[in-house]
Amino acid sequence: MPATPPPGLGEAPAAATGMHARSMLFTLFGDYVRHYGGTIWIGSLITLMGELGFTGSAVRAAVSRTTRQGWLAAIRAGRAGYYALTPRGEARIEEAAGRIFKLRPERWDGLWRIVILPAASDRERRAALRRELEWMGFAPLARGVHVTPNDLLNRMPALAERYAFGAGPAEMFAAGLAGGGAAAFAARHWDLPAIDAAYGAFADAWRPRLAAWRAAAARTGSGLDLPGGEAFREKTRLVHEFRKFLFVDPGLPADVLPERWNGVEARGIFSAAYHLLAESALGFFETHYRPAPGREADVLEGRRNARRDPFRPAAVEPGDLR
Repeated sequence: MPATPPPGLGEAPAAATGMHARSMLFTLFGDYVRHYGGTIWIGSLITLMGELGFTGSAVRAAVSRTTRQGWLAAIRAGRAGYYALTPRGEARIEEAAGRIFKLRPERWDGLWRIVILPAASDRERRAALRRELEWMGFAPLARGVHVTPNDLLNRMPALAERYAFGAGPAEMFAAGLAGGGAAAFAARHWDLPAIDAAYGAFADAWRPRLAAWRAAAARTGSGLDLPGGEAFREKTRLVHEFRKFLFVDPGLPADVLPERWNGVEARGIFSAAYHLLAESALGFFETHYRPAPGREADVLEGRRNARRDPFRPAAVEPGDLR
């Protein structure tokens, strides 16, 4: 079961605080900043992360480290500092968002994708590649051999370039499982009970909050009326907690999952709570958000982008969140 984040995306949140500053940066960029052009003033980051319990020094240290790793780029304007997603950071954020906001798995063609990788040039590179493959949802079959039911083979050339696979190309296959038994095969190679338990814990933690918010919205008759700061904190923590499934759930098709799967309820709770909190949280974010100089025009478009329903396919051209 994938359990280790890929390099640069932040470790699992620290036990003492329940959150890690570097990981929270990606939550903020992924759920807010990317919609507004991808740039932000360091003062805005400090204020917004301060709402979540982080000190200014912790934010600056996290930003500095994330920048050194190539996910963010610094922009100087006089004495003020701003940060923007690099192309690499944008690509990772978009990929993560596509997985986080997918309510149902895509229809499966019944084929397993198998990749045989030449040995990377050094131990550190091999470890980084293994973490990357786990984050993508691959499971190891043997040394250098990885499998996934998802059609990810077109991603291998980019991985080969990034990790310098030794003296030869990756060998890739798409094949059916002889004799059937796809569910049993998945159960042998991914820890489905642990993934199911993680979804169950998420549902247990957020189900009562969702019920309380729904009751409050029903009393007003005009939606949930939370103070902006509270809505921002709750929505950001909601996304941050659900984002952890990027490191846990490989995104297996429904065909190979148990009939009773806690992920279905967990995603439903996530979607419903997200929609209730979104408008107030975005208003609070916009109050404290400042883009890089010359990028002010991004804010108006950002307000529209941020209010498109992320749970609907982009081609649908969804309207505002309801």
